[in-house]
Amino acid sequence: MTLALLLADTWGMHDNDVGVGWMIVMMLGMVLFWGLVILGAIWLVREYGHPSRRAGGPDDPLTILQRRFANGEITAKEYEQRRRLLSEN
Repeated sequence: MTLALLLADTWGMHDNDVGVGWMIVMMLGMVLFWGLVILGAIWLVREYGHPSRRAGGPDDPLTILQRRFANGEITAKEYEQRRRLLSEN
């Protein structure tokens, strides 16, 4: 970056035109800016995008079983059998 600033001073403005050095500095700045924006977006998606991370981790098997029973996916008999089986372990 220091080299680019030195080149920018060397290739300064001529006849109210931005020199090549400043163009290099601006291009490097834009690449750096958009790189940071993209990395920030990736970090946000990885940090907050996954549902199990928001809930504090994956549910234990008994909680999943209770949820399935509450949603009507399994019968009371199936619930009791599976709950007993999980309690033995």
